[in-house]
Amino acid sequence: MKDVKILAHAHYVPPRVVTNDEISTWVDTTDEWIMKRTGIGSRHISEGENTSDLCIHVAHKLLAQSKISPRDIDLLLVTTVTPDYLSPSVACIVQGALGAENALAFDINAACTGFVYGFSAAHKYLLSGQYRNVMLIGAEVLSKYVDWTDRNTCVLFGDGAGGMILSTSNNGGVYAEKLHTRGAMPITVSHQRVVNPFCEESREMDFMKVDGREVFDFAVKRVSENIDEVLTATGLAIEEIKYIIPHQANWRIIEGIAKKLRADISKFYINIEKFGNTSSASIPIAFDEIMTKGLLKSGDKVIFAGFGGGLTWGCILLEL
Repeated sequence: MKDVKILAHAHYVPPRVVTNDEISTWVDTTDEWIMKRTGIGSRHISEGENTSDLCIHVAHKLLAQSKISPRDIDLLLVTTVTPDYLSPSVACIVQGALGAENALAFDINAACTGFVYGFSAAHKYLLSGQYRNVMLIGAEVLSKYVDWTDRNTCVLFGDGAGGMILSTSNNGGVYAEKLHTRGAMPITVSHQRVVNPFCEESREMDFMKVDGREVFDFAVKRVSENIDEVLTATGLAIEEIKYIIPHQANWRIIEGIAKKLRADISKFYINIEKFGNTSSASIPIAFDEIMTKGLLKSGDKVIFAGFGGGLTWGCILLEL
């Protein structure tokens, strides 16, 4: 039976890097405090580029790498919680910018699990036989929803985008997946005027508030169980997985998941130190990095493990 293969992978982050030391100039924090609690050393922040702009950068890289025409894209999915507008969707904006006139286009909002949900949806569309090439991008400009006066949250988030072009294959593909939703929200929004120090525009907007303890407990418990679910479904041992690529929320969360699974932390690919939490962009950014470094090859098995607000969480185990 035909399954899915990754034809191309790419990521893009805004050029502006904001270090912990810089943040400490306007809120009461230190580089040592942030690193100890989160593992984050710096993050990329947009100085005016919106979510669709980040997606378009990634999309052009994907097309160049895959050497296919925009007209050959049949489906364009964008996973995001930070769209440019309520409507049109980011996917529609990207479709128009690329001239991908044959592509069905829409957004998916599943918070930080968005890319995993999107990969699952793309997989099903490809298996239907009606679609050949799917462009899937996770992208966020979280800086526009951050309260930059709250030291507990402003240190966490970064902006960026990552994506893939997926097509059908006779080899490898998805071995197992298990996605979950629970309607409770330790990650919430609150309405207040927020000043974004990185953009001239300042407007009334919703900003994120995070219940850190609840998120930690939820992620460690549910994600470790979720990884076990896909391993059990396939009969594979964790030693047979080359890398687990988790959502990059917090180094301590990933460490907690590894301990719960009794797995070496080296099994988990972690790049949060450079990018911070980029929500649904974090897994595809990490995947592009890991592939660019040559750490994965055809036939290797990986697990994408997402978790986020909603609550949402999910794992996909696939062979490259």
